Amino acid sequence: MGRPERVLRSVRDEVRANLLARLKSGEALFPGVIGYDDTVMPQIVNALLSRHHFILLGLRGQAKSRLLRALTALLDEAIPVVEGSEINDNPYAPISKFARQRIDELGEATPIAWVTRDSRYVEKLATPDVTIADIIGDVDPIRAARGGHVLSDELTMHYGMLPRANRGIFALNELPDLAGKVQVGLFNIMQEGDVQIKGYPIRLPLDVLLCFTANPEDYTARGKIITPLKDRIGSEVVTHYPETVELGMMITAQEVDFVRASLPVRVPDFLAEVVERVAFEARADKRIDRRSGVSQRLPISLLENVLSNAERRAIRLGEREIVPRISDLYAALPAITGKLELEYEGELTGAAAIARELIRRAADATFRARADGTDTDEVVMWFDAGAALQVTDEVDAATLHRAFGTVPGLLSLVHRVGLAREIDAPTSAAACELVLESLVARRRIARSETGRYDRSGRETKRRPGQDPFGSGYSA
Repeated sequence: MGRPERVLRSVRDEVRANLLARLKSGEALFPGVIGYDDTVMPQIVNALLSRHHFILLGLRGQAKSRLLRALTALLDEAIPVVEGSEINDNPYAPISKFARQRIDELGEATPIAWVTRDSRYVEKLATPDVTIADIIGDVDPIRAARGGHVLSDELTMHYGMLPRANRGIFALNELPDLAGKVQVGLFNIMQEGDVQIKGYPIRLPLDVLLCFTANPEDYTARGKIITPLKDRIGSEVVTHYPETVELGMMITAQEVDFVRASLPVRVPDFLAEVVERVAFEARADKRIDRRSGVSQRLPISLLENVLSNAERRAIRLGEREIVPRISDLYAALPAITGKLELEYEGELTGAAAIARELIRRAADATFRARADGTDTDEVVMWFDAGAALQVTDEVDAATLHRAFGTVPGLLSLVHRVGLAREIDAPTSAAACELVLESLVARRRIARSETGRYDRSGRETKRRPGQDPFGSGYSA
């Protein structure tokens, strides 16, 4: 039987060859992964060109799993295997006893099956209860009884996830959580190609590209990785959160579904920036556990929740499009609080209070980035004179726009700095809220939890029939 070189090459050689072809053609290596072009990507490319097993070190929400799953694009479209083989035996170089016996019996007539690239990727989340049987395999007494085999016969073995990934990619997430004895089994497979199952030595020269992920704190400080396994991982690649707000906005926009069956959606660019800056502010806040990190899923979930709240309002009030505004961020607090791991000081303050503060700081940073140095004294003086404004997310854009028109200089300010066009009432209203939130963050005016803006945050009861927006609603 002839043995073509292409069929006999290892999976790491296969990935290397396809990677080189992509590099030459200029085709995207990892479609959908943004922000790593100059940092993480070159290191992963070097690891794959070096035929290394590698590990991605990074906090949660840094696209580690997406990167690993994208590796399947570097595999051939399909490979031939011995039909019926559980571990993708190469017809020209079988490693299981089942495949060897079948080829000895049938020769050139051995049935062949084809396995696609997606079926050659196996992923497992490491937890303390994962066993050798889960990863490597175990003796199956029922199979032994039915086949009339002794327990030490390889044909009695029920293969685990790693052997089933033979001639493919095996990804293990959160490696430090794997028990030490299971790590030893992984090391033996990587180094010696053998393992002991129930005391019986079994030779398994697997052809697998091993990829791992881990939290840097667990991997480097707590000693949860056995030294021989750590030494056999060829490359250690450190991931990171988006380095700029613009990159973060691109990632969030890619992940959020903006299509709503009810109405068309239009998100002001400054509001998308505020959403992204909430995550950036959280990552810099000392009350939030930096070892846990603030996932990129926070701005994604937040924007989705913001859109849903704006959609609910638009449907209820009969508006023609969905345009979110700052008050929708306050309605979406659950998308923030559930993603924050707080330090002791943060626990004392409370997740909800911290989330509100993050929104205000994000709004201020966005306004400063777009209109730093803009004179807001006229707006502040109106509030200092005792006027107040009640803003809620339950009012339509046109009404809110008219209310903001009662504040001297506010609408002209947002039009002057380019936050909104004069004819665009929904965006103008959202931009006015941005300005007020920025002033709250600077402590020039105050905002209550009910959305009342005034000079001090004091609440008073509204008289029946009194306009809830104008200066008549005063402290």
